[in-house]
Amino acid sequence: MIMVHAHIPHNCKIGNQVIIGGYVGLAGYTEIQDQVIIGGLAGIHQFVRIGKLTMVGAQSKVLQDIPPFMMVEGNPAQIRGVNSIGLQRRGISNDAIAEIRKAFKIIYDSANNTAKAAEEIKKRLRPLPEIEQLIDFLTQESKRGLSKKTAIEQEAEELILPEIPELGL
Repeated sequence: MIMVHAHIPHNCKIGNQVIIGGYVGLAGYTEIQDQVIIGGLAGIHQFVRIGKLTMVGAQSKVLQDIPPFMMVEGNPAQIRGVNSIGLQRRGISNDAIAEIRKAFKIIYDSANNTAKAAEEIKKRLRPLPEIEQLIDFLTQESKRGLSKKTAIEQEAEELILPEIPELGL
């Protein structure tokens, strides 16, 4: 479903059962996989890939690839967690959701780059179809890179008080 005044320009790939909210702006060469929901007024940068069953919050600015099964929101968009409710509504098993949560922790462990995360997921998690889709996404070439900063990391950085030299702090 493509809602009012959404902009889908040249060379975009849109999967099946995708919902694109009103006034969403995609840039050229974006790839939106199956069953993605993009909230109204969101902007997606050119060459960005958004993985299957991802939920993009309204008014988000997506600058980098978003792996399947995630929730993102913000300006710039940050990973908020696994799209658990969306997965349940689509009939994904609780076992698969548990494995996706484990994969999330591996991907967003700051010690892992994308390639290392994909290898760790292969080694440590069960080869469920959802996990295979996630590994495929991570191992495909990316022009924009993977969105790695989570909202939890951002909030932690904001809690650290800046130094104030004039107060001797």
